[in-house]
Order: sequence, then C-alpha cells, then structure tokens
Amino acid sequence: MPGDTRVRPPTAPIPGYNLFGESAQLPDVLHCETIAARSALHDWELEPHRHARLHQLVLVESGGGTAQLEGAALPLAAMALVNVPPGHVHGFSFAPGTAGFVATLADEMRDEVLAQAPDVRRLLGRASMLRADAAVAGTLREIWREFSGRGAARALVLRGLTATLLGQAARLAAAAEPAAAERRESRLLRRFEALVEAHYAEHWKVADYARALAVTPTHLTRVVRAATGGPASKVVEMRLIHEARRHLVYTQASVTAVAYGLGFADPAHFTRVFGRVVGMAPREFRARASSA
Repeated sequence: MPGDTRVRPPTAPIPGYNLFGESAQLPDVLHCETIAARSALHDWELEPHRHARLHQLVLVESGGGTAQLEGAALPLAAMALVNVPPGHVHGFSFAPGTAGFVATLADEMRDEVLAQAPDVRRLLGRASMLRADAAVAGTLREIWREFSGRGAARALVLRGLTATLLGQAARLAAAAEPAAAERRESRLLRRFEALVEAHYAEHWKVADYARALAVTPTHLTRVVRAATGGPASKVVEMRLIHEARRHLVYTQASVTAVAYGLGFADPAHFTRVFGRVVGMAPREFRARASSA
C-alpha cells in the first residue's frame, strides 16, 4: 500500500497494491469483499504493503492469524477489527478458512463522510487493532449485502452504512484509549504532532515547532513531557527513526539513500543517531529484521 509521498528513497519503494479507489475514476462508494476472496488466492498470506489513498477496516469473524501493523506483529482472533488508515504499512497471515470482511474506502469518500467529524478522523488516523462488537459486525454484514446487490438507492444506503461503520469503529478506538488520553490529545499536542508529521524530514528544532505554534519552547516541552513522558525533541527524533526503520525493513534502498531521503546531510551522522536510538547500526538492524 504506497504511502508517504514526502519521503522518497530513490530505490525499491514499499510494495503497493493498485486496488479499489486508486484510479482516476472511483468505481463505487466503497469496496467490500470477504477475507477469503483475496487471501485464498495467495495461500492466506498478504505481504506487508501500503495504499496511498485507501482506508481499510478488516473484521475477523472466525479463524485468526497474525496482522503486521507498522512492523509490529499482532495476533488475530475472532472479532478482531483492524483499522488501517492510508499510508500505513500492513500485512496479514490468515489461518486457512478464516472468515470475515474487508471494507475499503477511498480517501475522497472518507474525507466527505468525516468532513464534520474531526474527532472521528483523529481516532481512526492511527493503525490499530480493536475488539469489534456485534454492532460493527452487523454493519459490515449489511454493507456486504448492499455492496453485492443492486437494490434501489444502493449508493445512498452504502453511504449511510459507511458513515455508521466509521462512527462505530471510532467509538471502539475511543474506548481503547488509555485514561491519560485527554492530556495526550490536547489541542496543542495534536497541532504539534501534525507539524512533526509534516516537517520531521526537514530536521526542525523544538524552537521551530514552538514558533509555528506560537508558544515558547519551554511551554511546548512541558506539555509534551506531561503527555508522553519525554521532551518534544524526543518525539521529533523518534518519528524520524520510525520512518528510517520502515524503509530499512520494507525497501532495498541503501543506508546512504535512506539517510539522504530523510534529510541527513551526512550518512555517517544518520548512522550515529540511528545507533544511539535503536542500539545498533542501520545495516545490523536491517540484517536482523530480514532474518526474523
């Protein structure tokens, strides 16, 4: 699923699948298929990949397996709901015979549905594993029936069901948030996180972020430390290293190419920073990841 277009290592991008919603003309309100429809064709294995313009919700009704979300392997069990926003690396290894549904929504349609629901957008903006309830399962089954049929007002009904599904998933995500969510998701922190996402490869300093947020560096650091336990500079650094890890694992780009792609003027500096944070050099990290 091709994703972050801002950071572009010159070789071997993360694999991308051209599925529903990634053509110039959107063919439908959304796409819905059974897990088996695609997975059975690939021995129930879907390699890690990402989509640039698709949001997916995967419900396991029975069976199980393993989901890979941003490099983390998570066990799949009955009633697991996997939320995969656009650009997030994910893959699946399903037990043969696993039953469930995959709902795929183009980002244009998602943006239209969530235009007046910024809190829902935030809650569903992170790849996550949720515990589905009967309401979510029922909505997905109804989406499958409508999508597979050609009833009157089909598109209108699918739009309504899509909004319901996103709202139900957001409720599950909200319930799964830890008790400190209100502090962590304060307005200032959310703005800071958005700026980090936009500028981490430009190596902004904390003072640059504070200036853009119209606060002092001391105040920004105090808010971030209260929410995360670490300084604002650590959040920036970890986002940069997170992207480096993704490209070392999911692409064949050289360490030098990854360093330059992430805004480092000197690959040796990148290696030192990566080693200090991760505990090993980039090449060693890649070797260990490929042999795991």
